[in-house]
Amino acid sequence: MPVFQLPHEPVFPRPELAEPDGLLAIGGNLSPRWLIKAYTAGIFPWYSEGSPILWWSPDPRMVLFPGEFKKHKNLRRLVRSGKFTVTMDTDFEGVIKACSKAERKGQEEGTWITKAMQEAYVRLFELGFAHSVECLLDGKLAGGLYGVALGKIFFGESMFHHVTDASKVALCHLVDFLLENDFKLIDVQQDTPHLRSLGARLIPREEFLKILQDNIL
Repeated sequence: MPVFQLPHEPVFPRPELAEPDGLLAIGGNLSPRWLIKAYTAGIFPWYSEGSPILWWSPDPRMVLFPGEFKKHKNLRRLVRSGKFTVTMDTDFEGVIKACSKAERKGQEEGTWITKAMQEAYVRLFELGFAHSVECLLDGKLAGGLYGVALGKIFFGESMFHHVTDASKVALCHLVDFLLENDFKLIDVQQDTPHLRSLGARLIPREEFLKILQDNIL
């Protein structure tokens, strides 16, 4: 399959035309119009500093259904303890900046959350599409996550922790919020043992796109 060069307008090829690794297209920009169009179609940007923008739609897709989140005993105990204070949308820029500096296996620091990506998602936050969860310890940011909400779908982008389990506590609070507001799915994009341990699983891209169609459009 070819990798598509995108035009000047936010028009994407069908996700089914992606390469086996999920790479679909190259080019475009990170304006709110492009990003919202991409997420609605089951596509997300992921690229390195100095590279052109790459757009992906992997098959299968790693997702977490909120009702399947595994709130293990130790996590329940930690949440109940009140060790962390959890907020939403109070320090989006602090969260995305911390995520960009988090060390990850197989990646250099800040590999894909480039300065341009940070600026793009801050714009989405200002428009009400992107959201963050902050986990605070003694008033300081200890962990958190951010993503994009469209319809009843939350597209998780990244999480970080400075204190052990702080990101898990943030995710736990996000899941509770999504369940209370009848969200159907968290798109977690990456297949990792950590996410699997919390209940995430792979589903066919076709099923993923059908869920988007039923809950966004």
